[in-house]
Amino acid sequence: MANLVAVMRLYGEERAAERVLSQNSLKAYIGDLEQFVAYAGTQRVDDTGELDTEVCRSWVWALAEEGLAATSLRRKVSSLKGFTHWLGVNGYTEGDVGVRIRTPKAQQTLPRVLSRSHMEDILAGLASGAATGDPIALRDSAMLELLYATAMRVSELTSLSLRRVDLSALSVTVVGKGDKERVIPLGAPAARALSDYLEKGRPKLATDRSGDVFFLSTRGQRVGSRTVYSVVARLLADLGGDGPLGPHTLRHTAATHLLDGGADLRSVQELLGHASLGTTQIYTHVSLERLKGAYDTAHPRA
Repeated sequence: MANLVAVMRLYGEERAAERVLSQNSLKAYIGDLEQFVAYAGTQRVDDTGELDTEVCRSWVWALAEEGLAATSLRRKVSSLKGFTHWLGVNGYTEGDVGVRIRTPKAQQTLPRVLSRSHMEDILAGLASGAATGDPIALRDSAMLELLYATAMRVSELTSLSLRRVDLSALSVTVVGKGDKERVIPLGAPAARALSDYLEKGRPKLATDRSGDVFFLSTRGQRVGSRTVYSVVARLLADLGGDGPLGPHTLRHTAATHLLDGGADLRSVQELLGHASLGTTQIYTHVSLERLKGAYDTAHPRA
């Protein structure tokens, strides 16, 4: 296992020594990888041994969500795949963790969107596990309820602190991209799950070094993005659909369900923390496709 930043620099030096790419192309490729490594850092992935396919996919889908031009997205995917292949060949990772990464097509810029019934089943199953009093089950139930209730990013969830959760006001304050704060409302089910975790789960996980961290690992440290990905992926594995299995699916699902329920686009933009309304507008297309599907299935003259 080696530091991801140091290894990325070594890779850049080797590519430069090969003299295959022009200076401009090399600069662009290294810039892409610097961006990826920075993103991996927000997911608490700092070493090559912690790097996996899901983190790579999450970065690509996040870029697609931001509306990055197709040509730029293809180049970034190419940069990433070249880097992960080199990591595997040189023994920094167990195989090529980026070999299955694909550039999302225009009509695939969103991962799967779960139905309301699927979400109800998932959350009910987690609540049943939490009822046993197991601290990890209580934590996982609270995490999934919070992700679906707020549509927050996984990095916002893992960095959450106790002082930023106000259950009496049914709200949480998160720090998003560009260190911008936003306050997100909570529903009663999420508030109950968080309250149960704080009362029955977190005290069993906390240590003297846990500090103000809200979601804790089995060691009493801040829960990592890989843990959140693992929990969500396990729950979504049998549901089918396209796109990654990570927490981004819950973010997209929550946004789509809000629009399906009549929420206005500006409110959803604020909830998601999008800088541009254009980024949020893609959800209107998803909702329209869902409406068309229901129409085609149910209307006698469809």
